[in-house]
Amino acid sequence: MSLTPRAFPVLGVAAWSGTGKTTLLTALLPRLRELGLNVGVIKHAHHAFDIDKPGKDSYRLREAGAAPMLVASSQRYALMQETPGREAPDLDHLLSLMAAHQPDLVIVEGFKQAALPKLVLYRDGIGDSAILQSEYLVAAALKGEVGETFNASIPRLNLDNIDEIARWVIDWTRAFSEDKR
Repeated sequence: MSLTPRAFPVLGVAAWSGTGKTTLLTALLPRLRELGLNVGVIKHAHHAFDIDKPGKDSYRLREAGAAPMLVASSQRYALMQETPGREAPDLDHLLSLMAAHQPDLVIVEGFKQAALPKLVLYRDGIGDSAILQSEYLVAAALKGEVGETFNASIPRLNLDNIDEIARWVIDWTRAFSEDKR
C-alpha cells in the first residue's frame, strides 16, 4: 500500500450511493466529538453546488469577480473559490487546507479511487461488493452478506452500530498517532 505521509490521520469513507455515508457520518461525528476527537471532513460532490445565496453581498462580490471570496463572522467563515474550466481540486491540496486547523482526524467522504486508508460501507443489495476488494481497505461496516472473497483479517463492523464504529475509529486514530511518535 503506497500512501502519502500526513501530519494527521486521514480516513476515507467509501460506499455506493444510497448506502448511507452521510447518515452514518451525521451520527458518528457527534460521538467522536464527545470522545474528544476534533474531526474535519472533506466531502466530494459530483455536481455543481453553491453555498452562497443570490442577493447577498458575498454572492454579488463573487459574481463581480472576487476569487477567492472569504466571508467571516464570529460564528464561522467560508472560503469560496471559483474553478470554471478547471478540474476538481486535488485531494492533497484539499487536505493541505485542513492542516492549519490541526485536526485529530480528517474523514474524506467520496474519492473512492484515492490512495488512502478506507472504511468501506456496504449494504447488501446496493452496488457491487467488489468495493470491499480495495487495496486500501482497513475496515468494513457491513449490513448483509458479503460473500466468501472478503479478507477475513479486515475488521468487520456492524453498519447499524454507531458505538462500535466510533470505537474502531478512535482506536484506528490512536494507532496512527502512536505510529507517528
